[in-house]
Amino acid sequence: MSRAFVNEDDAVPEPRHRFPLPPADDPGFSAAAARALLLGANEGDSSAAEAATGFLFGDPRLVPEVRLILTRAREDGNDRMEQLAERFLTRAGEEIP
Repeated sequence: MSRAFVNEDDAVPEPRHRFPLPPADDPGFSAAAARALLLGANEGDSSAAEAATGFLFGDPRLVPEVRLILTRAREDGNDRMEQLAERFLTRAGEEIP
C-alpha cells in the first residue's frame, strides 16, 4: 500500500485520555464514570468508555448518578441524553420514571 493513503496521525487515544476521569477514590468519580459511559454510548464506543471507567454500561452501582443525568436531560430538553440514560437504567434492571 502506498504511504500516500496511510494516515500516521490517525492514532486512537487511550480510553483514559479520551474519557477524562478523576482518580477512582475521588468523590466525583461515579458521576464522571456515568457521564463517560453515556458519552461512549452516544459515540457508538461503549467498550472504550467501559475500559476507561471500569464499569459496564448498565452497572447498577451507577444508577443514582444516571438518574440525576436523566432528570437534568429532561429539564434541559436533551432528548438524546434522556434516551441514553433510559437505556442505561433499563439495562440495569430499573424502571423508567
